[in-house]
Amino acid sequence: MVLCFCGKMAIVRTTWTNKNPGRRFWGCPTEGSKCRFIGWFDGPICEHSKAIIPGLLRSINKLKSQNTRLKCYLLCSWVLFVFVLVYKK
Repeated sequence: MVLCFCGKMAIVRTTWTNKNPGRRFWGCPTEGSKCRFIGWFDGPICEHSKAIIPGLLRSINKLKSQNTRLKCYLLCSWVLFVFVLVYKK
């Protein structure tokens, strides 16, 4: 059991910074806390991972953005389709 500086049981979090992408650490369970407790859960990652992970994260974010845009296009096309059906009558 790991306790943070405020006396609460610390939880495992994951950092996605460029310096430590994907590295897990113990942190305070309270979001936005000023506790600033940190204890590394696992060892440092290799340089190759540090170079690859940020690019993968950018790719994931780009795909999520495209997915949202495609959902919007699909919704608009259905609204237009229903409008045409109603207008035809």
